Amino acid sequence: MRRLLLLAPLLLFSVGCGVVQSSGDKATDAAREAARNAGEKLYGQRPRTAEEVGRSASGIDGVEVMRVTGTSTHDGDGIDVIVRTSGSAYNQWRDPQEVTVRRCFAIQVSPKSEWREDPRDVDCPDGPPLTFAPPPEPPRLPYEELRAKLPRVPEDGRADEAEVRRTLAALDLDPGIRSEVKADQGQVGVLLSVKGNGFDPQDCLLARVGPGTTEVWVPSRIQRMPGEGGCTIANAMDPMPAPH
Repeated sequence: MRRLLLLAPLLLFSVGCGVVQSSGDKATDAAREAARNAGEKLYGQRPRTAEEVGRSASGIDGVEVMRVTGTSTHDGDGIDVIVRTSGSAYNQWRDPQEVTVRRCFAIQVSPKSEWREDPRDVDCPDGPPLTFAPPPEPPRLPYEELRAKLPRVPEDGRADEAEVRRTLAALDLDPGIRSEVKADQGQVGVLLSVKGNGFDPQDCLLARVGPGTTEVWVPSRIQRMPGEGGCTIANAMDPMPAPH
C-alpha cells in the first residue's frame, strides 16, 4: 500500500502533464520555428530567380543557406532552399544545462507555397554555407545631364525630334536604359526607364521639350507603381496630375 501511495504523485504528474519534452526536442522546435519565420519572409508572388531567393534567405538573421535548387519561383515546383538554423532550450526537470542544436530544413518558394508553411526536416548538406554576391546596381538615370543638354525652343518655335534624338545619342546611355521619343503638336516627349520587376516602383525619367519650355522630372512613387502609367511616353507628352 505504501509503495502505491509513493507512485501515485508520479502517475498524476504523468497523466496531467504528458511526457516531458527534452531540451533537445525543444531546441529543435526553436530551430524549426526560425526556419518557418525565414519561409514567411521569403513568401510572395513576385517572380524571382534562384539567386535572388538565395540572396534574400542569406540576409535573414540566424539563417545559413546550404543549398538552392530550381531556376525560378514560377518555373515547375519553384525554388527549394535548404537552410540551417539553430535553437536553444533547457528543461529544468531533465536537463539543467541549456542545449543548442543546429538543424537543416527545406523551404519551398513558389506561388503554390502556403503562408507560414511548415519547413521539411532534411539532412544538412556537406560543405560550408553558400555566399551570394550583392545584386548589381541599376544604371543611373542621367537627370542632370539630360536637363543640361536638351534643346531650348523659343516661344514661337517648334521642338525638333531629330535634335532631341541626337542629344540622347550624345549621352551614351547605359545599355540597361531604355529610351523612347515621341513628337506631337510641336513638342517632343522623352522617356528613359530601367526594367522593373513588376511589383516595385519602376525607375524612370521623363522630359518634354516644347515652345518656351524644357522640363525633366521623375514621376511620383505612386505613379511609378506597375499599372499606374507614370513611366510611359504618354505621361511625358501629357503629364498626369500630382497625387494628393
